[in-house]
Amino acid sequence: MFVPCGRGGGSASSDFKGKGSHMPAVSVGNVGQLAIDLVISTLDMTKVGYFYTDCLVPMVGNNPYATAEENSVELSINAEVYSLPSKKLVVLQIRSPFIKNKYRPFCQALLSWVKSSKCARVVVLSSSHAYQRNDEQLLGTPLRYLLTPDLEKAVGGLMQELNWKEMEKVAAYPGINDREEVLHIPGGGITKLLFTESCSNGIQMAVLLKFCSEGDNIPDAFALVDYLNEWLQLIKSKVSAANNLTDICSQWKIPSSWRLLFGNGLPPALF
Repeated sequence: MFVPCGRGGGSASSDFKGKGSHMPAVSVGNVGQLAIDLVISTLDMTKVGYFYTDCLVPMVGNNPYATAEENSVELSINAEVYSLPSKKLVVLQIRSPFIKNKYRPFCQALLSWVKSSKCARVVVLSSSHAYQRNDEQLLGTPLRYLLTPDLEKAVGGLMQELNWKEMEKVAAYPGINDREEVLHIPGGGITKLLFTESCSNGIQMAVLLKFCSEGDNIPDAFALVDYLNEWLQLIKSKVSAANNLTDICSQWKIPSSWRLLFGNGLPPALF
């Protein structure tokens, strides 16, 4: 359930009509969440509310996008909604894992909100285990996309122009029946469930994902957000006159909370 906040002129769900909605899946390496962090921080998006749910582990912390001491004490919780009217963009950020057996109720609540708010489309940023790729997925780019039938009609041609690779289906029973294929996103959390439910409910959804491994996933987040930007042009790319190469990464604003991504340093008093 969406709960508007007073700061920044809290917005009701109906105010999201016609806007694009972005959200992460809680998946391997937290790549989607890190990519969403970059979008919110770079575009200086305004927090307009919270997504209240009992499906996520409760948490509270300081403002992850603090730019000064004055706004560093603002509190943030596990699921918050940000908006940027100038780009007709709404972003849901998820900051904690799911409670066991709560995937489906969360998906139902989320898609119900998407329908009631009348968002134009939903883009889910996700990731999948690199070590579980099949032979075909080992070739070329580690980035993939999926489109629901309703969105395929609108942007399928553009994806082909961008020369993007659609997420391959894999054999349901390898070595036994290779003809029956299914969508398999190991390590993708709620990604597959969100996508299949959106297909069934006529929701325009795109999934953008990257194959990766656990570790320092900051480079993966940059790669995924650049992939998103290639399609939606959230920020303009700069081209170097010297070598005609595009340099986008340097334009993404890293949020202040990333300083603590791997915890604090060892206190000197220990030595």
